[in-house]
Amino acid sequence: MQLYTYFRSSAAYRVRIALNLKGLTTDMIPIHLQKQGGMNKKPEYRAVNPQMRVPALRLDSGDVLIQSLAIIEYLDEVHPQPPLLPSDPLERAKVRALAQVIACDIHPLNNVAPLRHLKNELGQDQGKIDAWYHHWVEEGFDALESLIEPAPYAFGNTVTLADLCLVPQVYNARRLKVPLDRFPKLIAVDAACAKLAAFEQARPENQPDAE
Repeated sequence: MQLYTYFRSSAAYRVRIALNLKGLTTDMIPIHLQKQGGMNKKPEYRAVNPQMRVPALRLDSGDVLIQSLAIIEYLDEVHPQPPLLPSDPLERAKVRALAQVIACDIHPLNNVAPLRHLKNELGQDQGKIDAWYHHWVEEGFDALESLIEPAPYAFGNTVTLADLCLVPQVYNARRLKVPLDRFPKLIAVDAACAKLAAFEQARPENQPDAE
């Protein structure tokens, strides 16, 4: 398999954690989102993923999967150990809901493309862009803080899809200097996950293309 990735992409970060937890190896193909105006916009990558975003996972069959949650659930179905979703339907829905708060509500508003649009097309200064970023992270984290009960992970003593989404979002929040003092539950989950090699190895600074 080949994973098209960018070291700072939180979506790619999620998939890297999943691959590590499953003990799966892939060829990592870096797609830098900043250099050369964004290597993801080059025709060569557009032929891989028409959406021109990362991650994308090329399977041994030649099929290409996009969207991190779809990729992770595919991996979980094909390589079921360790499971990343609970067997109980209610608990599974709770895990998916938390993952989607991050992947569908927080992350899209703070991704590279909208931040770049705010700056280049709408003429916003960096202070206002940073305030935008902080607002949506804090609003989302307020909800997440109420939804989880660290034990020690987001939903009990087993890592789930929720943790795979939460850890990269906390990482980015720290990188962009979002105050996190009022989110002790989220910080506790992040700390528990940090003790696991699968999470540590997936961190942006531990990627071959990190700079």
